[in-house]
Amino acid sequence: MAGGRTPNSALAHVIAESGATYYALAREIRAVAAEAGQRLGTGPSAVAYWVGGGAPSGRTPVYLAEALTRRTKRRVTVAELGLGCEADGAMEADPLAVIADLGRSVMQRRRDFLGAAFTAAAVGLPLAYDHEAVAATFRAAETGGSVGAAEVAAVRQLTEMFRSVDERMGGGHGLTTVTAYLTDTVAPMLTARFPSATVRSEAFGAAAQLACLVGWKHHDLGREGAAQQYYLLGYQLACEADPNGHAAWMMRALTHQALDLGHPASCPELAEAALGRAVGRVDRQTEALLLVTCARAYGAGGQGTEAARALLAAEDAVADMRDPVPSYAAASGPVAATVASHMGKTLTALKDHPAAERHYRRALAGRLPGTYQLKHGLSMADLGRAVAGQHRHEEAVGLWARSLDFMGGVVSDRNRQAVREIRTAAAGYQQRGVTGAGILAQRASELLRNQ
Repeated sequence: MAGGRTPNSALAHVIAESGATYYALAREIRAVAAEAGQRLGTGPSAVAYWVGGGAPSGRTPVYLAEALTRRTKRRVTVAELGLGCEADGAMEADPLAVIADLGRSVMQRRRDFLGAAFTAAAVGLPLAYDHEAVAATFRAAETGGSVGAAEVAAVRQLTEMFRSVDERMGGGHGLTTVTAYLTDTVAPMLTARFPSATVRSEAFGAAAQLACLVGWKHHDLGREGAAQQYYLLGYQLACEADPNGHAAWMMRALTHQALDLGHPASCPELAEAALGRAVGRVDRQTEALLLVTCARAYGAGGQGTEAARALLAAEDAVADMRDPVPSYAAASGPVAATVASHMGKTLTALKDHPAAERHYRRALAGRLPGTYQLKHGLSMADLGRAVAGQHRHEEAVGLWARSLDFMGGVVSDRNRQAVREIRTAAAGYQQRGVTGAGILAQRASELLRNQ
């Protein structure tokens, strides 16, 4: 041990794997930095210092990881080199390295990652994000082969297939497979040379949608810290594809997660920023989805007047179907049904149960149960709560019984939470002698045992 430092065996191991001398590695680090627009004076003595336990400063760890990536012909990350965890500072990091780090954490089932807590402070990170600084990292990484529109279309097709399965089976189905596809196939594609700027944007957009799907799968399983990191990653990728509409959509995903978890503090500002980016640059139906997100954020914060205004604007926008909906927004299902569902949630937060009931019924009517199994069951449970809020208890029991019909065989923590809430409500109704409550409580208990 020199000077009280512990030698960095992880870095030494990867350098040995690469076969590079310290002199050659220092030269390649300088070359990577130059590609990103930064001049470094790194020499072999600096590499020796890092191997001895010293820490490189600034963005040098990223350049070091990229130089070793090129040498070893595999993705090497800052975390693997023992120089910090890129995933913890995802909004400052190299997104391609973040994909590798997050993917490794999922594959290895690391408890510290899968059990990571949601961070309320991270909700507003997109508001101060410097995309240009990260864009330089993407430019420096463009060393791969050639990728065209056909490869991008394949990513979109597979993402849609994974998503449709999720709607029937829940987010826990195929999580490792989807993560591996993002990590091992899609991320390397982003380092390729593209035939045009349009195809490049499409490639990053497809990757952002896949990252969002992985985030949603973790959210559906109740792994909120992991979900948040994938959503932040998806935001970074979306900024490279379309800093207006698609990036706004990822801000929407972060907002909804925070709202679902009861952390509304930063949500109005983030939802407003997302809407501000997108207005006039996206179709009116996508605008409606962003407006209803604003409404939910206002409702959760008790801003009834602002929520009502946003709901009216969303209702007006969703009726305008002249322009096509982009694939990232269409992925949430029929737009009118999604808007109706979130209107119901907003009105529930504002304790307007009759109005919430009307919108939940519209949401149910707009989605085919077989195609949207998960959403249908949860919307039916929401409708039951709206009806119960109006003291129509037997009707609520019937609606909850129907919701359980859609919840068997679905790997979803949100499902389990809904079933637990139904069981609790049914037990209370049973004590009051409400017809059917005892059977409902028994069914809910059996479903929880079998999940």
